[in-house]
This record gives sequence, C-alpha cells and structure tokens, in this order.
Amino acid sequence: MGAPTVDGMYEDGTGLLTIGALARLTGIPVKTIRNWSDQDLLPPAARTPAGYRLYGADAPARLEIVRSLRDLGIGLAAIRSVLHRESTIAETAAQWADALDAQIRTLQLQRAVLRSVATRGSAAEELPSMTELARLSDQERRRIITDFVEDALDGVHAPAYRSGLLAAVPDLPDDPTPEQVDAWTALTALVRGPELRAALRRLAEYSARTGPAASEPRAASGAHTAGETTPAAQEQVAQEQAAQEQAEHEQAAQEQAAVRVAELMRLRGEEAVTAGIAPDSPAAEPFIAELIAAWLPTQAGTPDPPDGDGPQARGRLLEQLETAAEPAVERYWQLLCTVTGRPAPPRWDLAGTWTAAALRAHPRPYELDRSAFDGTDPDRVMHAYEQVIRDVSAVVAAVRPEDLGLPTPCAGWSVRQLLDHMVWENLMAASVAEDAPRTDHTADHLGDDHRAAFEDSARAALAAFTHSGMLRRTYGPYDAPGAMLVQQVVVELLAHGWDLARATGAPTGLAPTVAEETLAAARRIYGAAPRTEGGSFAPERPAPPGAHATDRLAAFLGRDPA
Repeated sequence: MGAPTVDGMYEDGTGLLTIGALARLTGIPVKTIRNWSDQDLLPPAARTPAGYRLYGADAPARLEIVRSLRDLGIGLAAIRSVLHRESTIAETAAQWADALDAQIRTLQLQRAVLRSVATRGSAAEELPSMTELARLSDQERRRIITDFVEDALDGVHAPAYRSGLLAAVPDLPDDPTPEQVDAWTALTALVRGPELRAALRRLAEYSARTGPAASEPRAASGAHTAGETTPAAQEQVAQEQAAQEQAEHEQAAQEQAAVRVAELMRLRGEEAVTAGIAPDSPAAEPFIAELIAAWLPTQAGTPDPPDGDGPQARGRLLEQLETAAEPAVERYWQLLCTVTGRPAPPRWDLAGTWTAAALRAHPRPYELDRSAFDGTDPDRVMHAYEQVIRDVSAVVAAVRPEDLGLPTPCAGWSVRQLLDHMVWENLMAASVAEDAPRTDHTADHLGDDHRAAFEDSARAALAAFTHSGMLRRTYGPYDAPGAMLVQQVVVELLAHGWDLARATGAPTGLAPTVAEETLAAARRIYGAAPRTEGGSFAPERPAPPGAHATDRLAAFLGRDPA
C-alpha cells in the first residue's frame, strides 16, 4: 500500500480515508472516532502496512448517524444494534423516548423536592423522607398506600369500603408542585402513624356491622356449569343474570342516594349556620326532619332498618356522624386530593358539627310551633340587646388578667374561653346580618385585650343589626325571623354574662329592665326544645323564691342559681 496524499485520501486508488482525514471532514475528534471504532460502531475498511485504520467512503455518513443518535442521548449498545440492523431507528427512538420520559419525570420530581426543601426551610431531619420520595417509582409510591390500606383493614369484611380506599390510591403528577410534594410527605407520615390506621379500621368495622349486605356473585347453576343448553337451563341462567344485574343496580342506586344525602346534609347545615339558627332551637327541627326523610331510604338492606322518623332513626344517623367524625381520615382525604391535584372535598366540620348537635338536641320529631317565631318586636329586641350589652360590658371590664383561668358555670370553660365565646356570638351575629357568615369558630377571637375585643364585637353587631335590616328579614329555608335570631343572641349574652359574673364574684342581677322579657323570650324559643346531653342547655333547675329574673333565666337554662 502507498502513503497518504495531502487531502488525506490514501494513494492506493481505493478512495479510503485515514482517521485524520475523517476527523477533518466530519469535525469529530480523532479520539472519539477511535473510541467509536473500538465499540464496533465504525469498523475500519482496511489498515495500512503500519496498522493504521482506513475508512471507506460511507464512513462520514455513518459517523453522522452515530453523532446524531448520541446527541439524542441514545447509548452505544443501542446505536450498535441499529447499525447492525438488529433494530430499526424507529424502535430505538421509541425505547429511548420512553427512557427519557422516565428520566424527565425523575428530574422533575427531584426539582420539586428541592424547591419544597428551599421554600419550607426544611430541617436536616426531614431530608431522609424527602429524598426517599425522590427515589421512589410511581409503583413504589402506590404500594406504600395499598399496603397500608390492606394492613389497616386486615380481617375486616368491608369490601365496598376497602375498594373505595384502594380506588383512590394517589399518583403524583409528572411535574409536581412543591405543595404536592409537601402533601405527599405529610401523607406518608400520616399512613405510617397509628392514628389513621386505627381510625380507618374503626370506620371499616362500623361499615361491616351496619352497612347493607354486599351483593355476592351468584354461583352458576348446576345446569349451566354442566353445559346444558335446554330451554329450561337457558331460562334459569337468564334469571340468575337478571337478578345479579338488579342487585348491582340497587347497590349503585343506594350509593348515589347516600352521596345525595351527604350533600343535602352539608348544604342544610351550612344554611342553618348562615342563618344563625342554633342547633337546639325550634327552628332546627325542620332541617332534621328533611334530612331524616332523605336518609331513611339509604338504610334499606341494613340490619334492623328504621321504619320511619323517630328516636331509632335519629339515633342511628347521629351514630353515623359521630363515627365518621375522624380528623385523621379527613386529613387523609385532604392530602390525597392535594397530591393528585383533584379538588379538595368539601369540609364537613361546620355542617357536621351543627347537624350532630341538632340531632342530639332533637332526639325525636315534634311539630314545629311557629308561634315561637312570632311575638318578637324588633324595637324591643334592639332595646334589650343594648341593655344587656351595657351591663355585660361592665362585668367584662372588671375581669382582671389573673381571673382568665378561673372556672365558670359553663362546664369545661374557663373565664377566657367563655369571653372568647361571647365575642364570637357578637361577631357571628354581625356576619349573619351582613350575609357573610363567619366560619372561624375555633380561632382565638379574644387576643391580648379581652375588654377591647368584647367592646369591638358588640359595636360591630349593633351596627350590623341597625343597618342591615336583619330585624325585619327572614333567614333560612324555613323563614326564621331575623328578630328572633337576634333575640337568641340577647338570651345567650345575658346567660353568659350571668356565668361570668358568678365566676368572678360580680353581682348577677344584670339588665333588670329587660331581664324579665328576655326570660319570657327564652321560654318561648326554647321551651319546646328537648334538654339533652350535648345540647346548649341542661334541664331546668329550681330558682330560690324572690330570685332576680336573670337568676331565673340561668336556672331555666340549666344553671344552679343557689
């Protein structure tokens, strides 16, 4: 063989290229070409007497193919497969696109985890759980939840409840937000703790004990399994299939009815709160009666179903509400929706708490006496509110910081908790008057200055009552008069003013000019309401002879004025 020419073409007339010439033609470094050649991606066409590689005229085009595939991230083994015609370009591209998709998802998740760590200022102790999230595959994340559900419900025969939980196993989106990463981290911590596990098991056991019997698949008839095709056998199979389909249809209809009842409960409970209707006032009874009427059909097929509205039905619905009131489970569903990007389920705490209190206060149905709504003079109500606020404000102003921890006649409430509730009563009434009911019942409404908080809340309520027209409007689907709702606030504030005075040693004879009419209003509004455990008022207590009207009001509402 001859020597290379000046343009790199070997002079033997074969048109072969030296490796240097090939590098100059393609712009690919000699070192890279040599490596690819060693990997059998560009085998030399010949060698010089000294052993140097020579490449054919097709080498530049072959190198461009290799370079393009490498630029797309495809590995050398896959490129070799393409060049040797063991797989097509399309097949290889599809495989590597799938691999890149997986890599991109991993990188996006890692980025989201890092963003979450940066945003939250996570402590070092949190990093292991955060990095675990970044390492896990979709299947591994799903397995964490499914294993948890199966373990929590192990041994409990509640197939519908179990399948509902497993159907909602979450998947993180391909590009999760830091909020979704945070929610997943909180979710995994929740499922690894004992509280949620115990709560789900309690709900599953309750479902197994009280829910409709699950439809079991019918076994095929003997004629059918034997392969008989007689008209009688065919008719029997058709009847079995129809019965199974009917059972499945009834179960689906019952589940849909339960969803509608739950939504009705939420809507009616929120309407009652919006209207300022106390759960143990007569105005709450129609809400409960309507709810029970919608709920009763959902109990068909349950053990010993109620046959109508009565103590059994109301007691069972209350039991269901109290059983379902599992904060850990509500937290689970909230986090799960955040992780998956689905809309958060409606919160039930406000409506559920009101409905449960109303069921406890109204354990049996009774005819609503609408006379309780009548006879309330708006002008007298405003006068009574002003007089009660004047005297109760004086008691509040006399409360010293060291008195805030004292117990009160309201069981379980300290002076501070009682004052916070009184401020809330004013704020809630004002928000109802302005058609923007508050939902922050559990917040701290007192702050550092209990006197200013009470005075500000009373001023806001008085302004709202005066300017909103509330006293002459009606509220809720049962047209409860606004004047009666304000009258309830008057009763509440006078009664709690008595509680505060008793707790701090102040005189209890408050608002003497309106106490008698306030007592009469309390008897009219609450006289028919059952006094039950969990209601606002305990059974009436006797008042000593000659007791002040405010003391008699306290006795009527279950306090001991002696």
